[in-house]
Amino acid sequence: MTAPAELTKVLIVEDHRVVAEGLWALLAEYSDLTVVGWADSVAETVPMAKELGPDVALVDFRLPDGTGADAAASIRAHDPSTAIVILSADASDSALLAAVEAGACGYLLKSASGDEIAAAIRSAAEGETLIPASTLVEVLSRHRETARSSAEQTERLESLTKREQEILTLMSQGLDNRAVAEHLSISYATVRTHVRKILEKLEARSQLEAVAKATEFGFKPAQPERPESG
Repeated sequence: MTAPAELTKVLIVEDHRVVAEGLWALLAEYSDLTVVGWADSVAETVPMAKELGPDVALVDFRLPDGTGADAAASIRAHDPSTAIVILSADASDSALLAAVEAGACGYLLKSASGDEIAAAIRSAAEGETLIPASTLVEVLSRHRETARSSAEQTERLESLTKREQEILTLMSQGLDNRAVAEHLSISYATVRTHVRKILEKLEARSQLEAVAKATEFGFKPAQPERPESG
């Protein structure tokens, strides 16, 4: 007689009771899987994992005291043999990268079917990585591009002098060049020179575009002063 296959023990980490109970009932339909417990926070994951020794932890990404990545890192620090599958509503690159860096081998959206979740748990228990290398390459490429773009935006804003920031602030308030000159007690020609520099640094074709770009880049308006000369 063939010996019965060993059940894969699953720990659910999910802060919403209704969702956790739904997952528990769903996984109960698969004869090779057994849910051994439920934790509702990052803090609870390690004590539960120590007590129950799950093969796989099915972890929500958004938890009340941290993220699924935090929970994954905590579980694997205690027992690296526990496989982690993240189940989340967050499809962002940053969430996926955080999960991978924490040691998760799978990342599923909550729109996944029961069969997809069960298959992911089985594969994780077998030591398989469920996130294709091509997907990670694409995500990392987008992440690097976003970081590079953000750094460039910060650099552009930081290249603005204090006077240029003051003028940009007044521009954002709807003042034209003559009104800016009067407000700062400087010449109209000086304002035009500063505005030209602002457009160059922000790679904008108009003052309106410069204000829009600066806002997009996270510009914090300065409080303009009234020096004697500019």
